[in-house]
Amino acid sequence: MIKILIVDDEKPICDLIEMNLSSAGYACMAVQDGLAAIDAIEKDTFDLVLLDVMLPGADGYDVMEYIAPLKVPVIFISAKHEVKDRVKGLKLGADDYLIKPFDVTELLARVEAVLRRYNKTEGKLTVGEIEIDMEARRVTRAGRTVPLTGKEFDLLVLFAENRNVALFRENLYEKVWDDEYYANSRTLDLHVQRLRRKLGWEKNLVAVYKVGYRLEI
Repeated sequence: MIKILIVDDEKPICDLIEMNLSSAGYACMAVQDGLAAIDAIEKDTFDLVLLDVMLPGADGYDVMEYIAPLKVPVIFISAKHEVKDRVKGLKLGADDYLIKPFDVTELLARVEAVLRRYNKTEGKLTVGEIEIDMEARRVTRAGRTVPLTGKEFDLLVLFAENRNVALFRENLYEKVWDDEYYANSRTLDLHVQRLRRKLGWEKNLVAVYKVGYRLEI
């Protein structure tokens, strides 16, 4: 399992990040100061570090200098938003820089992008009790296999990768069916209905008026 270290002096932010990353299938550890972060990195191995800049003990830039030789991917998460701050973080070796306040869906997307860059992804997506094995194209719900058609699987992956984001009908249709969308087509709606039933997502996979659908997690 991918292990992520969260370093932020605000415990509510640590808890929010940890809750969402855990729901996405990552193993997380959170600490609230820079020296504790260095101790954690000395004692354990992490696939990614989410690092605040303004920390007690040792600031994020000092921690980054310690991490850099270890070749561990780092994403800075900070309220320091000026260009000079972002440039400094990236020049020290960070892979990305996310400014607070941030949207959790953006954080998840950036985490996945950095992990892919380092070939650290496990080829799996987890949404609640649903686990999606991308390589085997297999889906399980609470450990039990859920039989899906090819199009249902492709549609599920799009929803899972864009949790809590409204997706346009046209885009869903074009990406899954690789064809132009027709307003009177019921194909997408029928596939969504089957996904709801098979995955127990009657309340999670919702229609968005005049837009399309959103997976609410």
